[in-house]
Amino acid sequence: MQVQPRIEKKHVDRAIEASQAYLLGRQYSPGYWWAELESNVSMTAEVVLLHKIWRTDTGRPLAKATAYLLGEQRAHGGWELFYGDGGDLNTSIEAYMALKLLGLAADHPALARARAFILAKGGISRARIFTKIHLALIGCYDWRGVPSIPPWVMLLPEAFAVNIYEMSSWARGSTVPLLIVFDRKPVFAVEPAITLDELFVEGRTRARFDLPRSSSDWWANLFVDLDWGFKLAESLGVVPLREEGLKAAERWVLERQEATGDWGGIIPAMLNSLLALRCLDYDPHDPVIERGMAAVDRFAIETESTYRLQPCVSPVWDTALTMRALVDSGLPPDHPALAAAGTWLLEKQILDYGDWAVKNRTGSPGGWAFEFDNRYYPDVDDTAVVVMALDAVQLADETAKGQAIARAVRWVASMQCQGGGWAAFDIDNDAHWLNSLPYADLKAMIDPNTADVTARVLEMYGRCRLIPAAAGAQRALDYLRRTQEPEGCWFGRWGVNYLYGTSGVLSALAAFAPAERTAIERAAAWLRGCQNVDGGWGETCQSYVDRTLMGQGPSTASQTAWALLGLIDAGRVARFSDSSALERGIAYLVETQKADGSWDEPYFTGTGFPGHFYLKYHLYQQHFPLSALGRYRRLLS
Repeated sequence: MQVQPRIEKKHVDRAIEASQAYLLGRQYSPGYWWAELESNVSMTAEVVLLHKIWRTDTGRPLAKATAYLLGEQRAHGGWELFYGDGGDLNTSIEAYMALKLLGLAADHPALARARAFILAKGGISRARIFTKIHLALIGCYDWRGVPSIPPWVMLLPEAFAVNIYEMSSWARGSTVPLLIVFDRKPVFAVEPAITLDELFVEGRTRARFDLPRSSSDWWANLFVDLDWGFKLAESLGVVPLREEGLKAAERWVLERQEATGDWGGIIPAMLNSLLALRCLDYDPHDPVIERGMAAVDRFAIETESTYRLQPCVSPVWDTALTMRALVDSGLPPDHPALAAAGTWLLEKQILDYGDWAVKNRTGSPGGWAFEFDNRYYPDVDDTAVVVMALDAVQLADETAKGQAIARAVRWVASMQCQGGGWAAFDIDNDAHWLNSLPYADLKAMIDPNTADVTARVLEMYGRCRLIPAAAGAQRALDYLRRTQEPEGCWFGRWGVNYLYGTSGVLSALAAFAPAERTAIERAAAWLRGCQNVDGGWGETCQSYVDRTLMGQGPSTASQTAWALLGLIDAGRVARFSDSSALERGIAYLVETQKADGSWDEPYFTGTGFPGHFYLKYHLYQQHFPLSALGRYRRLLS
């Protein structure tokens, strides 16, 4: 593709230099990059609840959490799931609960506005199960309205159709400790003692605590019926293998705690594990608890006036993507910053067997996780990006680098699913009926293969000049062909949304052209058709629940960069008569860059659970634009 630039090259050069300087100035001394991973306020609210339950609140700056929560309240009175969503019922209930736990009275003006918002949305009775669980822990909701999960689930063999390893890694890490919590059904005394009766539209005394039935999902209704049986068995004291199941759950939780105290690298698994151990009467000074609390503390961000919690930390992901951006933009492969980052990544390769090995009996370790420490849960997406980052740089020990890449490639190959694609953490984790469980209202109980992770693996094969097993690559290409939407785009599981999925697949397919030219041209045409009048691209999180919004939304630096990267890679294969989309997109990035070389965007462009949980990676708006500018400059040359 020949490009006749409408923006002078010197402006592109200047933008690249400023962006490089900004990122290089933010590298940590051990060699990694790491920035905030922002979500909604429920993470902070649930940690406030945790510390109140454990009575560890006095050792944390929770007064600053009050300022944070109040600062995030919107004019309508509620709190958001993602920026600009109009307010979310569950997030607002949890924020309201936390503020009362932190000492605000019900007649406080902020709580009065929040209460009006919550009641207008249907109140506590309309909340999701996970919100109700947190309320039940302190007596603000009845355990009758929370599903029962019998502890004997822990004892079901791996070969059985129902067992904990049929759940996604994140669901498994949260569910196993909940087996203990659900069995105990605790009501903890907290200080101050609070009620939330005012958040029941019908009044607490008139509230029904039946699990909702579905008008269309017979699996869901079957599980509701089973739940009635489980509750009856509990009331009669005839739950089979109860103590054995609880002991197995306790052992599982203890075995999966990292030496650093983390569980699964995510706040839900960490909080639920600590709650389970509280139910088992662990002492707050037990080393397991102290390590766990310290791990939670490391997810906190404290400023002069506020205190908030991240749902996870992303140093491996941030480092690998930043390395790629710096190389894309012309930094020498042996630059000291890249060498330090590459050496740090080599030290983070996971050589232990984790939960992935339960279903993958042939693979050997070699992946990377998202976080600083998460040896049970390396993931395919991180591993593929780390391999590409390492392949692009020159290290002092190239032999060690080559061995690490070889281990990673073997592990990734062994993780290919029967459907032809790759999932994030597991292989063939696709028992869709699990999303009908009564407490699965986030619809995230499984980890099936997805287009964006599959694309990352194929891109790794192509960019690193690897020769995958022909059958494996062909099966993956077939999977991507099957999952292309009628409009020409691809769904994005881990980024918002069709812009993310389509960009990644285009970068993957370009390595396998010309056989994939037709699919590439359809996708590139869809991308060009989504461009905003300001030259950028954007897509709202609402596209996960309203398909008519695919590719639509205010322009952001990160999503503009994704579109540009996809079009640039597509242009290596397909010929476009008009290159103005690229030029306008590059102009948007250059013109919106700040004086310090950074970009700003308020919108959430990362995805945790589609439709239910979103993320804002604070480095996405920095390294993705740099990658796009760098590859564009290479195109000009």
